Amino acid sequence: MTTPGPGPGGADLHLELPAEGARRTVLAQALRSAVRSGRLAGGTLLPPYRTLAADLGLARNAVADAYAELVAEGWFTARQGSGTRVAEGVATNGAPTPAAGAAPDRPRHDLLQGKPDPASFPRGAWATSARRALAEAPTEAFGPGDPQGRPELRRALAGYLSRARGVRCGPENIVICSGFANGLRLLASVRPRDWAVEAYGLPFHHGILQTAGVRAHPVAVDEDGARTAELPAPARTLLLTPAHQFPTGGRLLPARRAAAVEWARGSGGVIVEDDYDGEFRYDRKPVGALQGLAPEHVVYAGSLSKSLSPALRLGWLVLPDQLRDRVLAAKGLRESWASALDQLALADFVECGAYDRHIRRMRLRYRDRRDRLVALLASRAPEVRVTGISAGLHAVLELPPGRESPTLAAARAAGLALDGLSSYRHPSDPAPPREGLVIGYASPPDTAFTRALEALAGVAGEAG
Repeated sequence: MTTPGPGPGGADLHLELPAEGARRTVLAQALRSAVRSGRLAGGTLLPPYRTLAADLGLARNAVADAYAELVAEGWFTARQGSGTRVAEGVATNGAPTPAAGAAPDRPRHDLLQGKPDPASFPRGAWATSARRALAEAPTEAFGPGDPQGRPELRRALAGYLSRARGVRCGPENIVICSGFANGLRLLASVRPRDWAVEAYGLPFHHGILQTAGVRAHPVAVDEDGARTAELPAPARTLLLTPAHQFPTGGRLLPARRAAAVEWARGSGGVIVEDDYDGEFRYDRKPVGALQGLAPEHVVYAGSLSKSLSPALRLGWLVLPDQLRDRVLAAKGLRESWASALDQLALADFVECGAYDRHIRRMRLRYRDRRDRLVALLASRAPEVRVTGISAGLHAVLELPPGRESPTLAAARAAGLALDGLSSYRHPSDPAPPREGLVIGYASPPDTAFTRALEALAGVAGEAG
């Protein structure tokens, strides 16, 4: 079967489809071949699926599903209002199809942690808030700005954090920054020398502290979070993820929270609370911020990277009085800060209730995805223990010693992009590394999520 003629939009495609075989499958194969051969160059605008369906005499769903499959695999890109295009940089000039069982050139399924669902960004609601904020912005908002952040956003955040996370603060305690990494750099510059850090965490954050000259002392973690009764003596700053330890997933027990606060009060220390995904809890009562127990000794840090989008470079530090001026001095009068217009848009987004509605919607969506992940693994790989699932956007699949490396290799061969748990271990941790897989389940497109889970279940079944 070939296309009879050009469609009303996108490229005119000449595709030869065999008479036998599922229509979606043979169409997807034909489109891949056209890209590999160079007949469809990177950036080529494809016909709308309705047009191609009419040209080929196929059901619309078959073409739509084939497009979605190739988007998920990285061959095509799709953006609302811009249509579907051939991705830049894909294999061309007759590049051979990978042999059966060989690792693909690029992962087909992205299960890396830390990514919210990009397709669920509330474009309409955000656009409404952005238009309203721009129309109502005071003239001085278009000037150099205040390093502490727009007062409208600090007021909105003070109210939201108080009612939703149990944070005790006023607008004067909040400093707006460009995400948590920016806030961590600022804190490291005013709290140098010795920090206690959880033995498992983001290597990127470890690197920020190292660059700032901080001496990091790992604190052991288990299923109940950091062992705060075992804090190293030299440390005067403690970096914690108490609501959902990253990446192992434990919740810091009340006794351990109390021990951390007692340490801070007794030593004059400061706790930096990274509340990276505190809004997303599923099987337990909400866990309030640690900051609410000792606001004079805890810096509460949050951002939009998990709750809304990492594309919005907005974060915040809730600071004790004695740290606020020092952080602002480190930030500087002309240090780059988040766009004032984005801050005003977020203030409106919070105040009008759109942020709460988005969080509630995504909490249900992510819980459904988590449940599907757990159910499939329970049926296909029952010997693999899944942990850290009561909150957040990722899960941990625990593996026996010596199994992480071969399982990661098998995952790559299956087209899965994911991380090993041992890669998050602090290099100074004296304990043997824990092994497992860190599975991010939030970002794959709906059309690809089931296939990603099937591939993961196959790999996990062999690992067990």
